[in-house]
Amino acid sequence: MVKKAKSPRKDRPLHYLRHWREYRRMTQDQLAEKAGTTKGVISLLESGDRRLSDKWLRRLAPLLKAQPGWLLDYDPDSLDRNMLEIWATIPEERHDEALQMLKIFARKAS
Repeated sequence: MVKKAKSPRKDRPLHYLRHWREYRRMTQDQLAEKAGTTKGVISLLESGDRRLSDKWLRRLAPLLKAQPGWLLDYDPDSLDRNMLEIWATIPEERHDEALQMLKIFARKAS
């Protein structure tokens, strides 16, 4: 049986770290190696036994080709895969610029 993260809301987990790792087809060992930590720490973060702090979010999100807030708010399987893959190809230093462009498109569509 899969253990869900402790959550104040029973309808969803506290965060989606495990979902993003699995979406990117990474093992806990692989993510830990890229993050410079151990599989045990990744396991604790995923289970909610260790807090997924801002520091961890900023450290892990780029490795998972995601934004830090996405790890908290979105199950990757619920998002448009085309958008996720396009976002993943944009260099991190250009993410702010890409977001500004998307906001312009959104305003023009309204």
